[in-house]
Amino acid sequence: MPELPEVESIKIQLEKFLVGSPRGGALRGSPRGGALRGHIIKKLEIRNPKYEIEKEKIENTKITGVRRFGKVLVIDLSSNYSIVTHVKMTGQFIYQGPNLLNVKSLSHKVVGGLGGKHTHVIFHLDRGGVLYFNDYRRFGWMRLEKTSNIQNSKNPNNYIGKLGKEFLKDLTLEEFSEILVKSKKPGKEFLKDLTLEDFSEILVKSKKPIKILLMDQTKMAGVGNIYANDALWLAMINPRKQANKLLNYQIIKLLKSVEKVLKEGIKRGGASELAYVAPDGSEGHYQDFTLVYGREKEPCKNCKTPIEKVKLGGRGTYFCPVCQK
Repeated sequence: MPELPEVESIKIQLEKFLVGSPRGGALRGSPRGGALRGHIIKKLEIRNPKYEIEKEKIENTKITGVRRFGKVLVIDLSSNYSIVTHVKMTGQFIYQGPNLLNVKSLSHKVVGGLGGKHTHVIFHLDRGGVLYFNDYRRFGWMRLEKTSNIQNSKNPNNYIGKLGKEFLKDLTLEEFSEILVKSKKPGKEFLKDLTLEDFSEILVKSKKPIKILLMDQTKMAGVGNIYANDALWLAMINPRKQANKLLNYQIIKLLKSVEKVLKEGIKRGGASELAYVAPDGSEGHYQDFTLVYGREKEPCKNCKTPIEKVKLGGRGTYFCPVCQK
């Protein structure tokens, strides 16, 4: 499933193609070096009832912004509504139009081609632009929400309102530490001036593996299987280790490691597993630079011990039995 770096890469390109450059500004690669103009959605074509959203609140509205919350994309409209969407395992947004010069050859990962049987929603834009939403497994979803309501945690159907704080955005070291030590005791208050005795008492009450906790989107948003594996290897922490058993120096090191691998993922355009491609059809390359993920039986990059693979929470989990304690 696309994680924070992949969804951020989608967001960056959609923002460029759909919203355009800031007033008076210009984006490198834009037509004749000028500013890119934002698009208006002229017609919404829904081919699969699963993705049915209210056309009258979308058609003939201007796209005013594209945002990301964890792994969720939000496309803001001038009608004061927003399209909230999750690509899940195989969802793809592919753009074709005037704001894309030097079009890259569409990846073989665009399953079924554009406008094929796996294309479920088509946004027909002004000036000949088109935005396709493909999803061959159909796990993705799309909803229309009032823009002012998308972060309302009191709405039982609001996915974004239930997300935890996010790496690279608003998750502080103190909050990260609090999540780890509280783990299965959400009602327990975290003490800033925690003594060793207090700290030990909180830690012994939780048994959640650190990798499972890292991937819990209600606690911390954005990290999935690939980057959780690599961050734990970089921090030299066993993925099965109980979150509440981490020492202070390990918590600090892990937070820095998560941020480092996420930034590297964004730099590489994400990891193109399964069907992930960016809106211009290009693939990411992080999968060619993973630290431990997908490297079963290959030598550890640190000590040369063969990497082992186990199942943890139903997900493939890779680690070095020597380096990760």
